[in-house]
Amino acid sequence: MGLEYKEELKQKYPDLTEEQIDELDEVFTKARKAFDEIKEFDQEKVDKLCRAVAWSVANKKTWKELTDLGVNETGFGDPVSRLNKRFKIRGVLRDALRQKSVGIVEEIPEKGIVKYGKPAGIIASIVPTTNPALTPAGTAINVIKARDVVIFSPHPRSKQTTLRTVEIMRNALEKEGVNPDVLQCLKGNTNRAMSMALMGEADLVMATGGQNMVRRAYSSGTPAYGVGAGNSTMVIDETADIEEAARNTMLSKTSDFGSGCSADGNLIIQSSIFDKMVAQLIKEGGYLANEEEKEALKKVMWDENGKRKPDTVAIPPQKLAKIAGFEIPEDRKFIMVMGDGIGKEHFFSREKLTTLLALYKYEDFDQALEMVKAIYEVGGKGHSCGIYSFNEEHIHKLALIAPVSRIMVRQPQSKSNAGSFTNGMPMTSSLGCGTWGGNITSENISLKHYMNFTWVSKPIPEDRPSDEELFGEYYDPELENC
Repeated sequence: MGLEYKEELKQKYPDLTEEQIDELDEVFTKARKAFDEIKEFDQEKVDKLCRAVAWSVANKKTWKELTDLGVNETGFGDPVSRLNKRFKIRGVLRDALRQKSVGIVEEIPEKGIVKYGKPAGIIASIVPTTNPALTPAGTAINVIKARDVVIFSPHPRSKQTTLRTVEIMRNALEKEGVNPDVLQCLKGNTNRAMSMALMGEADLVMATGGQNMVRRAYSSGTPAYGVGAGNSTMVIDETADIEEAARNTMLSKTSDFGSGCSADGNLIIQSSIFDKMVAQLIKEGGYLANEEEKEALKKVMWDENGKRKPDTVAIPPQKLAKIAGFEIPEDRKFIMVMGDGIGKEHFFSREKLTTLLALYKYEDFDQALEMVKAIYEVGGKGHSCGIYSFNEEHIHKLALIAPVSRIMVRQPQSKSNAGSFTNGMPMTSSLGCGTWGGNITSENISLKHYMNFTWVSKPIPEDRPSDEELFGEYYDPELENC
C-alpha cells in the first residue's frame, strides 16, 4: 500500500516500531489483494477450500504435531486430551458446509424477504494461548466459507504453534492454486500496541482470550466479537444419575487439564446425595483435599488480592499439589475442596482454570438457585452452567434465573457447550457471553458472525392488525376519533 499508508499508520499508532509499521503495511497489502480474489469465488469453490484447509490440520498425524508443539511451548495443557480437539474442527466444518454463504442464503416467502450473503472483509483474529492451533483452524474454516481473509495475532507464549498451524493451512491453499494470503499470521512483536493497530485496521475483530484483551478489542474502533470469563457451575439434584454425573464431571474437569473456561469449577450438590456423589467422584479419580491442603492450594492459586497466579493454570493435579507442598497418588485425576462460602472473599468460588473444583451442598432447590446466582456475582456471568437432573421443573427454573448464555443438561460442560456431536449447539472455540459478560452476542460464534447480509424486501399483502387487536383493553376509540 506504500509510503502514504505507512505514514498514516505512524500517525495513528505512534507506539509502533518501524518494523511493526512495515509488517502491518505488508500484511494488509497482501490481505486486500487476497480479498479481491476470494470474494469472487462461488459456493462450490469455497466449500472445497474449507475441506482442504480443515483436513490439512485435522488429520491425526498433523494435529498431534501441533498439540505437542503447543504443550511444549506454553508449558501447560494435556497432550492426550488436547489431541481430541481435532474433532472440534470436524464439527466446525460440518456446520459450515451445511449452510450457504454465497448469493441467496435464505428465503422467507411469507414475508417477501430474500437474504444474500456477503463477506465481512479483513478479519483480525486474536489467538489465545490456551488454543493456539484450534482457534486458527476453526476461524480459517469460517473465514474461507464467508469469503473473508484473516490476519492472526498469536499469543506471545504460543506464537510458534500458531505460526506453524497457519503455515500448514496456507500450504493447503497453495496446493489448490489459491492465494495463501487469505490466511496470514503476524510474525513480529505482537505486543499490545501491535494488536491494537491490527484490530484498528481490520474490518472485523474476533477476540478470544483474557478480559483485558477483549476490552481492548471493543475499544479498537472496529466491530468486534469477544468472549467473557467463565466460572462454570453444575447443579446436581436428587434425580441425577450419580455415576453419569461423576463421570462427566471428571471428563469436563480433566480435559486439557482444566484450561478451558467451560471446565467444571463448582458443583452444587443436593444434600441427600452429597456423600454418594463425593464417593463416586473419588472413584472417578478425584482427590478430596483436607483443610490444611486446601489452605495451601489457595495460597498458590491466588495472590492476596484474589488474582489468579499463572503458574498453576492447566497443570496436572500432582503438579498442583506439589507446588502447594503436599503429594497425591499418581492415579488421581483432579482435586476437590469443600466450598467454604460464596463471594469475592471466598477464592474457591472463583474461576479455577486447572484440575481443581469446589463442592457445595444445598437442601432445597430454591437454595441451589440462590447459590448459582451468588457464584455468578463472583465471576463468570454470561458464560455457562449446567445441571444433572431429570426434573423438568428444576431445569426450567435454572434456565429462568441463571445469568448465562448456555446451560448444558446432563452433559460434560467443557465438551458440550461449545458444540458437540450429541447436541445442537454450533461448534466453535469462541463463546459469546452477552451483555452479562460485556459481549455483543450471547451466541456461539459461528459462520453467520463472519458475514454481512443484504436483505431484499418485496411487497406482501398488508399485515396490519386493527387498533383493537394491538392495544387491547387500553384502546379508546374516542381518543383516536377526537
